[in-house]
This record gives sequence, C-alpha cells and structure tokens, in this order.
Amino acid sequence: MLRQCVIASLVVVAGATAASAQTCEKNFKVSGVPLVTAMSYKSSQSFAKLKPDVALKRLAQAVAAEGFSGIKVNKELGAIDAYQDTSGSGRLQTLRVVARSQGGGTVVNAVFNIQPGQVTTKDVVRNGMCGIIRAAGG
Repeated sequence: MLRQCVIASLVVVAGATAASAQTCEKNFKVSGVPLVTAMSYKSSQSFAKLKPDVALKRLAQAVAAEGFSGIKVNKELGAIDAYQDTSGSGRLQTLRVVARSQGGGTVVNAVFNIQPGQVTTKDVVRNGMCGIIRAAGG
C-alpha cells in the first residue's frame, strides 16, 4: 500500500513538472469576443537556471524589436509595459511582460490586450508573443 502511494505521488510530481515546463505555444490562451469586447492574449513559459534580471533585459530588447513603443522597464517589479498603435487611430494595444523568480529559474508571463472593435488573428499574436517570451532564454 505504501509503495502504491509513493508511486502515485511520483506520478503527480512528474505531471506537475511537465505542465510547468510547457512551451509558450502550449500555454497560449485567448479571452474576449472578437469585435464586441476587448481581447486578451496570455501566455507563459519557465526557464531553468535563468536569472530574472537577465531575462528582463532580453525581453525588453525583444519587445523593442517587435516594434512596440513607450517601453517602460520596471526592474523592481521585473515588468515591462509597452504599447503599439497599428491602425493609426490612437486606440492602443498594450503589452505587459513579467519575469519573476521561480525555483532556480525564471517564469515569464505576457499579456497582450486589444480594444473592442480591433481585430487580429490569434496566430499572429501567438507568434509575436512567443517570440518575445522565448527571447528570455537567449
């Protein structure tokens, strides 16, 4: 009986580790109703043995390379805020990327928001967002 409990515990731990090691693409989620409500695109990825300050610097460079404006890096919070106005309407799309310590590494979370009435495809957002997130790893 004890052996079965130990094996069951190991399976649960292995499953939790595998889930936290998922790629940005696997963690990607979308919420909202296109054209009707604001849309929110979220994802995350963990990086073993990566320090948050190193990740933050790489992430800021990747955000700039993606063409975002108004980039603000808050080292104390491990956060980057930026925006873009792809339509020229003055209605901004916002991006927030956070790098925080997790175990012996860093987890990166990103949220990209567009306003009601604006449209994009989730593939375009996923590719851009995951490119930024992956940049944390070097």
